[in-house]
Amino acid sequence: MNARPQLLLISAALAWTLPAGADESRAGRDHALEQMKRMTVADGLAVGLFATEPMVVNPADLDVDARGRVWVTEGANYRSTFQKWGILRPGGDRIQILEDTNGDGTADVAKTFYQDPTINTALGICVLGNKAIVSAAPYVFVLTDTDGDDVADRRELLFSTNPRSADHDHAAHAFVFGPDGKLYFNFGNAGGFLRRPPASLSEIPLHGPLDPAQLAQGPLVRDIEGREISDQGRPFRQGMAFRCNPDGSDVEVLGHNFRNNYEVAVDSFGTVWQPDNDDDGNQGVRINYVMEGGNFGYTDELTGAGWGKKRTNWEKEIPLRHWHLNDPGVVPNLLHTGAGSPTGMTIYEGSLLPSVFQGQMIHCDAGPRVVRAYPVTPHGAGYAATITNVLSSSDDWFRPSDVAVGPDGALYVADWNDAGVGGHYMADQKLETMTGRVYRVAPAGAPFVTQAPDVTTIPGAITALASPNNATRYLGWQALNSRVGKDPAVELELVALWNGKDARQRARVLAVLAQLPGNGPRHLANALKDPDPNLRMAALRLARERNMELLPLVKSLVTDPNPGVRREAALALRHIPAPEAAAVWVGLAQQHDGQDRWYLEALGIAADGRWDAFLGAWLQATGGRWNTPAGRDIVWRSRAKRTPELLVQIVTDDTNPPPDAARYLRAFDFLSGPEKDAALQKILAAAAPGK
Repeated sequence: MNARPQLLLISAALAWTLPAGADESRAGRDHALEQMKRMTVADGLAVGLFATEPMVVNPADLDVDARGRVWVTEGANYRSTFQKWGILRPGGDRIQILEDTNGDGTADVAKTFYQDPTINTALGICVLGNKAIVSAAPYVFVLTDTDGDDVADRRELLFSTNPRSADHDHAAHAFVFGPDGKLYFNFGNAGGFLRRPPASLSEIPLHGPLDPAQLAQGPLVRDIEGREISDQGRPFRQGMAFRCNPDGSDVEVLGHNFRNNYEVAVDSFGTVWQPDNDDDGNQGVRINYVMEGGNFGYTDELTGAGWGKKRTNWEKEIPLRHWHLNDPGVVPNLLHTGAGSPTGMTIYEGSLLPSVFQGQMIHCDAGPRVVRAYPVTPHGAGYAATITNVLSSSDDWFRPSDVAVGPDGALYVADWNDAGVGGHYMADQKLETMTGRVYRVAPAGAPFVTQAPDVTTIPGAITALASPNNATRYLGWQALNSRVGKDPAVELELVALWNGKDARQRARVLAVLAQLPGNGPRHLANALKDPDPNLRMAALRLARERNMELLPLVKSLVTDPNPGVRREAALALRHIPAPEAAAVWVGLAQQHDGQDRWYLEALGIAADGRWDAFLGAWLQATGGRWNTPAGRDIVWRSRAKRTPELLVQIVTDDTNPPPDAARYLRAFDFLSGPEKDAALQKILAAAAPGK
């Protein structure tokens, strides 16, 4: 449902959500405080009003800088290009900096960092020092304050996406700085493609529109494997998640085939998470662990057909059918949360909040008016999760759009504050009555921090790296990374921290140590032997990013007792072209138990493009005894030329229960060639009357 006429129909269907008096002003601090009486906050926490209109209206996305200032993108001109209300703020939407100068937990100063029609309802902001990366489809800008006056005075174009993604919720979303020094981001299924700016747009004016004809001259981005990043099924489809260098180079597609994967979040171990919205009304909103290289099943992998098109062995329940979860080659979902409008997400890596929230995803869902945590536990080669509410409200106007963590460990929640949600609609269609809120969630009486660490010193930079706030960690990373390998004291201090007990801090330290030109590989090799499996996973990911010789490292992990580590070993095989990779894959495949879909999909991702060699080596290793639950699983997932004949043996085996037949017949849809045709003829002959 991405065409605008359909969206307008959805908007009409949502009219029932608008309470009486929706056009009346609900603005002002007193009304905001009254509205907060209808909130429910988790035990051990209190919610305070950090800012309200007129400081900010319709906050679409936020970030918190190292000084505890909240940066907010606004949406007063939401959907102004095609909705009846049109342009409500002629000068364009703003990026506001909200500051609490006296430490009482309430903003008392608002500054406009930037204002322009090209950032109307920007869906993402990432503050990195004196720069802000702003996702405002179809553009991703880098706005820089070169003179320290809190006003942008330079605008650069980092990426552009499909021009049709302009003014669309399913477009480019927020960037986040990862523990490895890279940027992580995503776009929904309106993004279409990534394009780098042409040389003619290396410098662009601070304000004003860009020339679409000029943009089209820029090259489409190819990922580090040389594949064009577009949603045309070669091989990518629909929404995607990415990683790249800070300058936009070396883009990697981490996962694809999402619908509207709203905001990516990455933890200190380099594990990537995100929410994704279903086609409205199908109870299929999901949370994903983004397994690198994975297809996440919004449309048919090969044909691009939607989830409602009849197929063999489709799922009985629509929320599962929605994501093609019975198809080989689809990564499973972490969690289904039902109906909703999932928006911003972050990882809470502080200690101020109760322990249930520490190290966990914190996520806003504007539809059911709730901010949730999803406490995660390892489950085989993947994860299991539960749901714990952080903040919710019975007020129809509470619409949490984003959440971020301050340097003090408090949560900051943006509230779009509108009776309508979804379908590109809003109830408050007048600028003079428009509202918007930012809340601070923390234990009662928790102090507010406004002083950033001094990163010019090694202790200050290390303190910054340990911050729960990502913008502060960025400053620490930059300071340490600029000195590591040049100042021996930096390595000594980091090694001392590496020997500590805080696993997430150790992971961040390892990411800096990995940059050492001489000792980096040694530190990573040692980390691959660490007792903590999360650190072994982090080390292997970093080794791949450092372009280390991966084959011996993966070999050392083939018999690792942790299935999550073996999953990462399989994913690393994607980047090992050596013929010996087949034997390593066999060692990993022999440990599949026939019940772990996460592990199976990791094996499939590793074998992509090399199934003939990998499956052949595996069959030889089984000595002909492959027809076991685990072996049938591997055959079902495989795409080799020998796969059809093996599927025939499975389907015509009377010892297999009847429900399995449809599963294996569906696998034929992902195969091609004369081998498939011959196999299907055998199945038809076996099913003929009298046979």
